[in-house]
Amino acid sequence: MIQDSNYLFSVNNKVALVIGGRGKIGFEISCSLAKLGARVIVASRSVTKEQSISKSFKKSKIDDIVMDASNEEDVLKNVKLIEEKYGKIDILINSSSWRPMTKFMEDSIENWEESIKKNSSAFFIPSRIVGKKMAKINSGSIINISSIYGINAPPMSIYENCDFITEPDYPFLKAGCIGLSKYLSSYFAKNNVRVNVVAPGGVSNNQPIEFSNNYNNRVPMGRMANAEDIVGAVIFLASDASKYITGVVLPVDGGWTAV
Repeated sequence: MIQDSNYLFSVNNKVALVIGGRGKIGFEISCSLAKLGARVIVASRSVTKEQSISKSFKKSKIDDIVMDASNEEDVLKNVKLIEEKYGKIDILINSSSWRPMTKFMEDSIENWEESIKKNSSAFFIPSRIVGKKMAKINSGSIINISSIYGINAPPMSIYENCDFITEPDYPFLKAGCIGLSKYLSSYFAKNNVRVNVVAPGGVSNNQPIEFSNNYNNRVPMGRMANAEDIVGAVIFLASDASKYITGVVLPVDGGWTAV
């Protein structure tokens, strides 16, 4: 029997931990989950950024905590505090990204190594800790935010006449996120813990007009994403509407990866 669609897509009263919830995409995800009735905890390395974000979280009754997702002890401590307050974690969203590389292929090996270590650990450590907690209650959804650059290489032609390109660590990490998520989806499947990936296309963020034009010309829908465009895919994967879906990579890219 098909359940009521409002029930299927509901995240009401689910406990969601959003790592990187102060970022452009993470912020929209966090606020949307809260608006739909989820109890949301945002974890960031720092809460010293825009005060408007803090005000929005307070208004939406979102818990805003400081946590280094690449530090196992810090994650263990904060997950324990969340469990003491809320009882469990139903949804884990990994939307963190730390970008130390700024000189593209000319950057230092030290920056490369630091990026790989911190960013990969920030996906693996929370997924392992929270995934095991979810496995004990035989329920949970882990959603990792990757990128279309984890699926396809960035076409260098879109950066013509721009003073920037994508650093090499970014596609390496985003592709690794997909591989790890598929591994975890298989590992936790017997415990009814689902692990899926959302792969956004380029998100509009005041990029130079030359870049935006070059990018948009390659997108069948003719535009970059807005952060809000990513939310629907996340809600779907967080809800029972996707209860038989695990290990998928869902591009949200206006058709970029289709052509």
